[in-house]
Amino acid sequence: MELPDTPAARLARQVVEQLQSAGYQAYFVGGCVRDLLLGKRPEDFDIATDARPAAVLRLFPKAELVGAHFGVALVREGPVHVQVATFRSDDSYLDGRRPAQVRYEDRPEEDVKRRDFTINALMWDPIAGGPPLDFVGGLEDLRHRVIRTVGDPEARFAEDHLRMLRAIRFAARFGFTIDQPTFAAIQRLRDRIGRVSAERIRDEIFRILTEGGARYGFELLDESGLLEVLLPEVAAMKGVAQPPEYHPEGDVWTHTLLMLEKMERPAVTLALGVLLHDVGKPPTFRRTDRIRFDSHAKIGAEMAAGICRRLRCSREVTARVATLVRDHLKFIDVKKMRPATLKRFLREPHFEELLELHRLDCLASHGNLENYEFCKRKLAELSWEELRPKPLITGRDLIAAGYRPGPAFKQMLEAVETAQLEGALHTPSQALDFVRARFLPPDGKPAPQPATPAGT
Repeated sequence: MELPDTPAARLARQVVEQLQSAGYQAYFVGGCVRDLLLGKRPEDFDIATDARPAAVLRLFPKAELVGAHFGVALVREGPVHVQVATFRSDDSYLDGRRPAQVRYEDRPEEDVKRRDFTINALMWDPIAGGPPLDFVGGLEDLRHRVIRTVGDPEARFAEDHLRMLRAIRFAARFGFTIDQPTFAAIQRLRDRIGRVSAERIRDEIFRILTEGGARYGFELLDESGLLEVLLPEVAAMKGVAQPPEYHPEGDVWTHTLLMLEKMERPAVTLALGVLLHDVGKPPTFRRTDRIRFDSHAKIGAEMAAGICRRLRCSREVTARVATLVRDHLKFIDVKKMRPATLKRFLREPHFEELLELHRLDCLASHGNLENYEFCKRKLAELSWEELRPKPLITGRDLIAAGYRPGPAFKQMLEAVETAQLEGALHTPSQALDFVRARFLPPDGKPAPQPATPAGT
């Protein structure tokens, strides 16, 4: 294996070298070894050693204990850090996440027995080189592209229930299969995932959605039974029929899976928008002259916001996802929109995500990208100033013209901007004349109307 020439890799190698020079065993361990064997560049490096935490702190005085109970220290060099953990074995887990007690060990083979999956339990000496240390069959599972727990799967999942989601994430990211006993244990223990904090579940779902293989990941979530426990609103999409003239691909679930499959390195907000854009269809489904989903975008936006809050998403993420779901049908009318309406639509915050959601929506259904191309063309044609022109007048101008501040100001200014976006107004004086003609004058009396000719 060859280390990449990155600050993190250089620091990790230096830490191992310093530990070994002091007479301790030290190895790269976990995901960094797995990724190096897969030809991928590791983002983070973890080190396992027989040095006790006090010895690690003596060798690296600026290190900080981040898991004192578990013998974990963080060694930093500027913005880069590596995690150094003492070999240990774990006692029983009482809360489905953390061991009640740990015991420091002298041999690496004792340390790997507590790890989650065989492909994450490999150790490698970057100084001596050579093949990795493999005590649990991780190399063979890498070759056969298999996710397998270290030891008994039920014991591993009982220790930390989140490992059930992690198994699916790793399978999705690498395109691996989950070995049958491991997957069967997930199916049996799936209800325990509800004991895990919303924040930890959220982070795993985010990674399944964004690290690659999102469709496969959600198919595994469904097959394992975890989807019904974690996202019942998404599971409800299965079997919900759609009008075949618009959705020849099939039901809402199939449509959503196709969109997940077509995503390319999405931001988490876009990925959530894809997953939840039709979440309002199951509760609004009805058959009349055809299949209808009345107000499904509005109802779906409310449901999506509720799901995001349940997952403890930030307010910003929640608002953006709800907006994507609420507005994803607006593209149907873009060619019929008045210029002002279209310009306001095109300048919506994060419109690029909404446009990409629409593209994926089309590709996963009827395949017609005319409205997508229309919006792309308009965005190319319209300048920043045309989409967001400087206001011709402000509230101060209305006050100077004799109008009393109040709720009507917003209506007046929006009407002026609409006329400006339509190309009907170009100067402040035109804008004030426009306001005087359409709204009560400053004295509050209706403007005099021209006399109607007799005989008409």
